[in-house]
Amino acid sequence: MATVRRLLHVYLKDRWLFLTWCLHGAVRPSQFPPPEKASAGQAFVWLDRQLDMARTGPMFLRNDAVANLVVESLHRGAELGHDELAAFVVMANHVHVLLLPKVAPSRLMKALKGCTAYQANRLLGRTGEPFWQRKSYDHWVRDEREWRRIEFYIENNPVKAGLIARAEDYRWSSKWSPPGVGMSADAARTSACATFPLLPRHKSQPLHHGA
Repeated sequence: MATVRRLLHVYLKDRWLFLTWCLHGAVRPSQFPPPEKASAGQAFVWLDRQLDMARTGPMFLRNDAVANLVVESLHRGAELGHDELAAFVVMANHVHVLLLPKVAPSRLMKALKGCTAYQANRLLGRTGEPFWQRKSYDHWVRDEREWRRIEFYIENNPVKAGLIARAEDYRWSSKWSPPGVGMSADAARTSACATFPLLPRHKSQPLHHGA
């Protein structure tokens, strides 16, 4: 499959990474990109639209508790210094994230997906069943212009999918603007999944966009 592939084994230091992964069973053979979608980028956009429009298949991320678990785990990783988290959105059957890794991306994703799968299955009474698709889409960001375009693509995904009128109104996104004071850092640490329990801590790096 052209657009959903294993996470890159080459770790490009100080480079932003656009990641997408979906629920197990969310991508079916009927959703594979047609041959005319020649480039990886075109095929990815085509498949992402299929996921947005899906009315069947697993939709576990519509569950508030499960979506909150994923969001809190993303924040947990940033708090522990394992990445700089820039933009994210949790949709019904997939997740988009823009981050700057501080550890090998393959290790980061293995920890994130493994822990959230375990906790989500417990919430859903599905202990032991596969939760996430094993493969992920990844793309190293080339420059600041592309960084801005990807940030907008991620945060505008709920609008494009017809879920809300303004990106700020979608709760499970980095764009969300809550009406009051949001969850405190201490509360997030207490409730968040321990996403990276075995990974070494890294010193914080300056935030910059692109190569």
